[in-house]
Amino acid sequence: MGFVTWEWRGRSAANGAAALLASVAAIALSAQLANAQQAAQPADQQTDQTKKADEEKAAQAGATLLDKILVISRTGETAIESLASASHVDQEQLDRRMATTPNEMLLGVPGVAAQADARRVSTSINIRGLQDFGRVAVIVDGARQNFQRSDHGTQSTFYIDPELVKSVDVIRGPVANTYGSGAIGGVVFFDTKDAADFLKPDETWAGSVTGRYESNGKGWTSSASGAYRLNENWDVLGNIVYRNYDDYKDGGGDTVKGTGFDVLSGLLKTTIRPTDNSELKLGWVGSSDGWNEISGGVPVNDVDLTSNTFTARYNISDEDKSWLDLHINTSYNKTNLDLTSLVPQNRFDPVTGLPVVLPAGSQSTFDVGTTGIDIWNTSRFETGNVAHELTYGGDWAGDNVKTGGTAGGDSFYTPSGKRNVSGAYVQDKLTWEWLEVIAGLRYDNYSLKDDTHDISGDRVSPRITVGVSPFESASLAGLQFYGTYAEGYRSPSITETLISGNHPAGVSFPFLPNPNLRPETGKTTEFGINYKQNDILEAGDAFRLKAAYFNNDVDDYIDGVTLSAFDPTSGCPFGPGIPICFQYQNFAKAKINGFELEGVYDAAWGYAGLSASITNGHTISYEGDRADLATIPSSQVTAQLGLRFLEDKLTVGGEVQYNGKPKGNAVAKDYTLVHAFASYQATDNLKIDFRADNLFDVKYANPLNGSTTVAVYEPGITLKLAATMRFGG
Repeated sequence: MGFVTWEWRGRSAANGAAALLASVAAIALSAQLANAQQAAQPADQQTDQTKKADEEKAAQAGATLLDKILVISRTGETAIESLASASHVDQEQLDRRMATTPNEMLLGVPGVAAQADARRVSTSINIRGLQDFGRVAVIVDGARQNFQRSDHGTQSTFYIDPELVKSVDVIRGPVANTYGSGAIGGVVFFDTKDAADFLKPDETWAGSVTGRYESNGKGWTSSASGAYRLNENWDVLGNIVYRNYDDYKDGGGDTVKGTGFDVLSGLLKTTIRPTDNSELKLGWVGSSDGWNEISGGVPVNDVDLTSNTFTARYNISDEDKSWLDLHINTSYNKTNLDLTSLVPQNRFDPVTGLPVVLPAGSQSTFDVGTTGIDIWNTSRFETGNVAHELTYGGDWAGDNVKTGGTAGGDSFYTPSGKRNVSGAYVQDKLTWEWLEVIAGLRYDNYSLKDDTHDISGDRVSPRITVGVSPFESASLAGLQFYGTYAEGYRSPSITETLISGNHPAGVSFPFLPNPNLRPETGKTTEFGINYKQNDILEAGDAFRLKAAYFNNDVDDYIDGVTLSAFDPTSGCPFGPGIPICFQYQNFAKAKINGFELEGVYDAAWGYAGLSASITNGHTISYEGDRADLATIPSSQVTAQLGLRFLEDKLTVGGEVQYNGKPKGNAVAKDYTLVHAFASYQATDNLKIDFRADNLFDVKYANPLNGSTTVAVYEPGITLKLAATMRFGG
């Protein structure tokens, strides 16, 4: 229920672009001189270096992206081993994508879409047609990101700079309910960089600087990192990123107002290893942002935002004590948004609904703080011929929402209040030869209150997964089939339950609270296959494939509805505005089903990947009325190809993505995007990256933005050039 479009404050980056291009040229020249010196080394020294490189390549043979261990996994699984729809995005992929905003990090991940509107640094993630109000748990280093502001379009957003992230894990569906309450859509876990990602084994300190220029919006990114090893058991890392972008142009050549931004982000992290089998990570991630909201082409509000996340993660394990693999995570995330009106604005009083003038200088504030603790342990043991991985734990998260400001200000429509969600679970993974079974139970409890309401509820949710690997032949031994039934439980949010007052602009009508909202229960059935095979076409190559069909019934699904004041049963009163009301209500269910596929072939010459997702969904009222679900994303097919040259120093390739219009979306259209990239590791200490996004300058809009006030077209062709210099000692 927001009421304006957006315009970010930006500054010209033309001078910065020229400086970057000059710097890249100078550094590249020095790199060529360094290569010439290397060529002049004795033959035996070159042979040793070549041998070392060959050994490193051999160690990686047969491994693909799906073989990377999921940071989010509580039993140390890789994506291909997981009996669930899981994906992993690693540092190499993130570097290739040269992501400017969080949604660009998730390119090609099946079943996942992102909504950003014009506010490109704030993102909402959609998994399998579910988003907002905690349906997708977005986690940064173990900290839940629960910021919410009532608005048209997306309701829940988070803030993380891609330069600070080293990997992203995604688990789709309520099988992820061991990672916190409410995640009936799934979990997205952003793991930030560590000092170990910069320091070589023989180094005490290391640093890097990156400069990047983007043609569309004349954007400039500067990043600097520094790592220091105090001793073999203690290291620290600092990272700072500054981005400065003007408004971009869409594929039709038109400037999209309100899409520039100017943001400063940072990261501090230290890792301490008290013993050989324990580790403590302390971290801070923050960002500071500012922009102008516009209405009718005129700036009407000045917005300042700060986001800070503090985390502490401790793990202790012991090979001699198979029952011990203990993790304790604590976190605190605070997001503050301050809004100041720049001009007098005609509004409606939130209580009376009568016209009022909001004077220039009026302020509104949105402060959301989330505290969390997550504790679990995995015990490994055997009973007969059956191996067990028994995981048990509990978690708690508390949201404290404080909004305020001038009467008639926008903060009135994001209600203040407190919500606590907690849970405990036990899950056993049993493995016997060709059979794998995962059985689990989770108990959830929630409470929600403000000055006049105090609401609570609880539930037990089960999970059962059966996987079989029935074949022994060399070509089929890596084929695994699995089936899952899992349930998840999402409590109503503060806004869904307590929103009240009158619509502030355009026309006046009441928002009605609904303290009788029932929690949502997601019930998912999923059937999938995992397949892995090495040495298929040549020695050392690898093929990995994951595919799944899912059906998710969300009982008591919550969505906004429009009520008529002429209906005496609606509870909607006649007021000074139009005779309607808005209220969040339960539907009998939302039915969502779809298919997902993710495959990759990797060999010495390069890699080829294919991912696809098709999602359909609708709501059903208690009277049996059916309506298309507005949060269904595009169906997607993404093909990726990369070729390696010059002993893997040069990688070139691209992505082609087809997006099919969601069923029932009247404004969406089909579109196809083509991207290209090149990455050159000129020396051990210099890397040059180039990328062209939307190579054919297609004009398109995100279908998830179809319900917003103004359609926001995405960027047209965008050329990106970056240079990264590393140093250490």
